[in-house]
Amino acid sequence: MFGLLAFFAFALGAIVGSFLNVVIHRYPREESIVFPGSHCPHCNAPIGWYDNIPIVSYIVLGARCRRCGMPISARYPLVELANALFYLAVFMHTGATIGFLLLAAIVSMTIALIYVDAEIQILPDVIDLPGIVIGIAIGALALGASYTTLSLSSSLLDAILGALFGASILVAIIGIYWLVRRVEGMGQGDVKMLAMIGAALGWRAIPAVLLLASISGAVVGVPLALRSGRGMQLPLPFGVFLGMAALAVLFFGPTLSSWYLSLMLR
Repeated sequence: MFGLLAFFAFALGAIVGSFLNVVIHRYPREESIVFPGSHCPHCNAPIGWYDNIPIVSYIVLGARCRRCGMPISARYPLVELANALFYLAVFMHTGATIGFLLLAAIVSMTIALIYVDAEIQILPDVIDLPGIVIGIAIGALALGASYTTLSLSSSLLDAILGALFGASILVAIIGIYWLVRRVEGMGQGDVKMLAMIGAALGWRAIPAVLLLASISGAVVGVPLALRSGRGMQLPLPFGVFLGMAALAVLFFGPTLSSWYLSLMLR
């Protein structure tokens, strides 16, 4: 029975991942995510249900549109597979519980934010604000105390403090950067996204998320800045790195903390 439920969790993740692809493709273009139905972005031909099966249809079609033969972006199966694997990972920790639904929603929102920010450097309020509410619900249900193998807020107070700490620390960084450089170093979307992450993971996770995001952002951003010729003026979608760091801390935070403490106590 557990194996069957795990398969359903994977399948649900793939299906939701297919919807995430709609959001990721259409939101930057200011298109409705409801109408029209799925269609080829090249020839606008409607996509039948048999060509819209997550992951499978991409392989069967040979990564090309059935009608016009134009290539299908690899992003589509990658998002579907990533979301499916994350749902499976969440299920392995939570089982078939309300916690699974809340964590699955946070994971999907984070993936959508990563891709949208990477494309247009905007973190939509329609995603991160509901994410804050879901994060507070995670704390209110004390999921951090129930699932100790995950980094989650363990109380309503923890979630509220996490949201406030996440938002305030970025507001402070933005303010200091403005005073020093007289330019805006980050957008308000990053503030709201870190508030969402803080609400879901708890205030103790904020330093680890910021550290991982800053390191990964520097590793990727510095070479790009040097190659572009624009130096530190090159815009960098920090939400991408916040999202990846949040997912890493969510699943590996307790393990990393235990490893760090063992090193400190040697």
